[in-house]
Amino acid sequence: MPFFQQVYALTRSIPMGKVTTYGELAKALGTRDARRVGHALHANPDQSTPCHRVVSKDGRLAPNYAFGGNLEQRAKLIEEEVTFLDQEHVDLKKHLYRPTPPDL
Repeated sequence: MPFFQQVYALTRSIPMGKVTTYGELAKALGTRDARRVGHALHANPDQSTPCHRVVSKDGRLAPNYAFGGNLEQRAKLIEEEVTFLDQEHVDLKKHLYRPTPPDL
């Protein structure tokens, strides 16, 4: 399976009300290239893949969230009852999900 498709599949496994980081996705996919994960998510053509559940390593929202910017990402996370430390940072202590490596 191509890398971008692996990223999308793993992103779809993030439960509602949880978030993960680009680095956690990269680690689960056997790479250290969190930027490549970000490139994959930014290029994602399918709005049903919950890219809004992926944040930076410190919980910061994606400034270039592909489906409407970080305000839209924040709104989607609030709908899922994700809490924030401030306007841009998710409370990772409460909401971090660590994905497991997929069976590929």
